[in-house]
Amino acid sequence: MDLAAAEWRKSSRSGGGSDNACVEVAFAEVAVGVRDSKQSGGSHLTFSDAAWRKALRTWC
Repeated sequence: MDLAAAEWRKSSRSGGGSDNACVEVAFAEVAVGVRDSKQSGGSHLTFSDAAWRKALRTWC
């Protein structure tokens, strides 16, 4: 899925440590993109809406 035009934002689940290790997320119509904020020009993971909700329940 092409998320080039997506609006990426820092995840509320990212830590605020001094190393600036952050995860960014972008919500599209049918998917959620996740990427490393330090590598914003690099690749990203794409989750279906259902998989994203399931992952959040697992991680939280």
